[in-house]
Amino acid sequence: MRRVVITGMGTVNPNANNVPDFLESLKEGRLGVTNVTRFDVSDFDVKCAGEVKDFDPTAVIEKKECRRLDRFTQFAVVAADEALKMSGTDLKDLDPYRVGVIIGVGVGGLNITEAEVTKFNEKRDRVGVFFIPMMIANMAAGTVAMKTGFKGDNFATVTACSSGTHAIGEAFRKIKDGYLDAALAGGSEACISRFAMSGFNNMKALTRESDPAKASRPFDKERSGFVLGEGCGVLVLEEYEHAKARGAEIYAEIAGYGATCDAYHMTSPSPTGEAAAAAIKQAYTEAGLAPEEVDYINAHGTSTHLNDAYETIAIKLALGEEAARKTVINSTKSMTGHLLGAAGAVEAIATALQLKHGFVHQTLGYATPDPECDLDYCTEGRRDIEIKTALSNNLGFGGHNATLCLKKV
Repeated sequence: MRRVVITGMGTVNPNANNVPDFLESLKEGRLGVTNVTRFDVSDFDVKCAGEVKDFDPTAVIEKKECRRLDRFTQFAVVAADEALKMSGTDLKDLDPYRVGVIIGVGVGGLNITEAEVTKFNEKRDRVGVFFIPMMIANMAAGTVAMKTGFKGDNFATVTACSSGTHAIGEAFRKIKDGYLDAALAGGSEACISRFAMSGFNNMKALTRESDPAKASRPFDKERSGFVLGEGCGVLVLEEYEHAKARGAEIYAEIAGYGATCDAYHMTSPSPTGEAAAAAIKQAYTEAGLAPEEVDYINAHGTSTHLNDAYETIAIKLALGEEAARKTVINSTKSMTGHLLGAAGAVEAIATALQLKHGFVHQTLGYATPDPECDLDYCTEGRRDIEIKTALSNNLGFGGHNATLCLKKV
């Protein structure tokens, strides 16, 4: 059995524009959610978002090229560059057809779509020549491959909020089963615009809380919807023996992956939690673990009423009531907001960092207990403990469920 390990990571997210700063923000319990600055919200219901701050891609991408890449693709190129530098290799010792790039996205280029549709409605012949390649969801993976020269599997997983987790899981399987030796895998999203936020707001998914400190509060009884965020996470996944031979620093092992579908509703998770529980079970079973051996879960934890209640049910079903109550759980979305297709990748990085450095970050915003959410959500502050095994859950619109199981190496 080929083992798969994480040897590099890169991120751009509301808390930090690189991995070292992201680690410190997790340790400090820093809130990345702020009031919206991207557009005027004085007459808009939604006031808060998880915006990426002070992002300058020109250290990695030429200015001319930046104008031809949507923001979600820029995020991916910058994060992939950091991940490879952290890994200490360009992987050029490998056959380029044995190195893949799999980067998920929930939507794709919504910013350029909004701009070009507005232009089209005003003057029909002025749609930009780069509109289509900037908009399509696969362009993050495609552009990263062009930058790196990796010619193996290259595609975008598009499964809403579980896209990043599916991308990492599929790359894990490709390496484990011998089709690839390494991969850049993750997720990217850039959807903070009036157009996108109006859509989410009109379906009653977003919180209308104006105080950023109270906006994203997973598992709290007063939670009122998720906070839309943006960002990217990219991981270098590598076959263990190759990483070991070159003396690479290993941040965690990916030891299991589960993927299921509720087959229930367009936006609501199934109230039974059975399919999500099955994905969790698949992940820890593939890793060779018993339920009581799961130390920590990075929950999907969106701060919506249905998700948090039903995910709690799923965790209890997957682990059993006793083991579930002994497992520490948190939600990175309490800090960053919900990064949609990037959420699973950024949260996988958060999970690997907590495994490596021995702590569980606080779930921010929690004040009022909810009888429907009665597990240990690490709400009092950072907890410094050794973690040997961890799960990272993500659940997407359409009923998509995905879980990764990480082990300390």
